[in-house]
Amino acid sequence: MADAPRVALALGSGGARGYAHIGAIRALREHGCEIVTIAGTSMGALVGGLTAAGRLDDFAAWASTLRQRDVVRLVDLKWGSPGAIAADRLLEQMSGLLDDVEIEELPIPFTAVATDLAARREVWFQRGPLRAAVRASIAIPGVFTPVMINGRLLVDGGLMNPVPVDPTTAVQADLTVAISLLGARGPREHVSPAQETAAPQRFEEWRGRLRRTVARLTDRDEEDEEQVLEPALESSGTEALPKDLRLTQVTAMSFEAMQGLVARHRMASFPADITVEVPLDACRTVDFHRAEELIELGHELTSAALAASGLTPA
Repeated sequence: MADAPRVALALGSGGARGYAHIGAIRALREHGCEIVTIAGTSMGALVGGLTAAGRLDDFAAWASTLRQRDVVRLVDLKWGSPGAIAADRLLEQMSGLLDDVEIEELPIPFTAVATDLAARREVWFQRGPLRAAVRASIAIPGVFTPVMINGRLLVDGGLMNPVPVDPTTAVQADLTVAISLLGARGPREHVSPAQETAAPQRFEEWRGRLRRTVARLTDRDEEDEEQVLEPALESSGTEALPKDLRLTQVTAMSFEAMQGLVARHRMASFPADITVEVPLDACRTVDFHRAEELIELGHELTSAALAASGLTPA
């Protein structure tokens, strides 16, 4: 292998966890890697496109200034539209970084992955305006509004390809590195089916499960006893829903559950040499105000993975 490994980089989807891609790219550069091609889905497409355009540092600096009130101000609630949030205002803040950039003119070959809902197939954008391709790729179903391009109704590429390794295979590289934002929350998380009864059980038997469920919906600590008061039963015999539950949370968590399964199958067909897994509970999908900590997490996880593979900082 050459002194400066040539890296094909796949950046996965996962909303605000995508800030971890910035730290991952910094770690690759610190280890002397040359990124020769990038494919990205959703936030992976945004970060990957900006990296290919040489504008990642400007984006990272801007994102690190965002606070929660800024994120609330920049997203447009569209409850009567095909998505809960229109990302246009947020993307306008990035227009100086994305405008007037054509994908085929980027110094690093780049692919943004989206999904054509009507045709039920992936779309790989490898030509045309970078801004339009990224906007299509980040359209999380039910959260961000979809877009139309050339007669295609487009949403987040993570619907069909959450960690897009396959678009990178056309470019010769020494290493394929995949950054997945769908990592396990912890050792207790299982992927095999659970056999369960629909009959009510004693609350003490599933108190811990309720605590973990509510913790994933809120910012509360898993050990917070206030969140595990015994819920009242509905007329159907099911328990009342957590009071903090929101439509965007249900949609995002449903999307993540599906993506985890799709990613495992897709990456079995196109395995990466190094896979970095950012855990799902690193943040919620729309926590776009947590850039600094997620960038650091991506850097830490990728540095550890590179060191485990034998690569040392340049």
